[in-house]
Amino acid sequence: MRLSSMVTAGFLAVAVAGYSPAHAQDLSPNGVKTLAPEGGIKPTATWALGTRAGDFVFVAGMRGIDAETNSLVEGDEARVRKAFMNMKLIAESEGATLRDAVRLVVYVVDMYRYRPIVNKIQKELWGDGPYPPRTIIEVDRLNQDDIVEIEGTFYAPKS
Repeated sequence: MRLSSMVTAGFLAVAVAGYSPAHAQDLSPNGVKTLAPEGGIKPTATWALGTRAGDFVFVAGMRGIDAETNSLVEGDEARVRKAFMNMKLIAESEGATLRDAVRLVVYVVDMYRYRPIVNKIQKELWGDGPYPPRTIIEVDRLNQDDIVEIEGTFYAPKS
């Protein structure tokens, strides 16, 4: 009976703190929160769109996928822009802006062809800067034979 009372008290404490049982399951034992914001793309395998760990938001590699159709958008520039916008959506879901990016990693399948497009879209989104640290890497192949994948880390204090 005592164990049952402790379990009930624990459940009530979680509910009072504003967490539903389903939401509490989204947190790791150390409080890492899995992110799946409204309007985000749907993961197709064993990965999440992002996580929040303390004051940092980590966004998985985003590609130029339209969340409504779950398909790649047409056109190189449109696809790179959509990849950035998919990343931005996840960061914003936790209160971060693009200016809060502390690191970007960009994967392209052709550095010569796609790096200038990445630079152009970044300039559109960040203006004249400052720009976050960025690593751009040419890879042999991406999922669905895509051209670009962009991941980001953002600072978004909880308080």
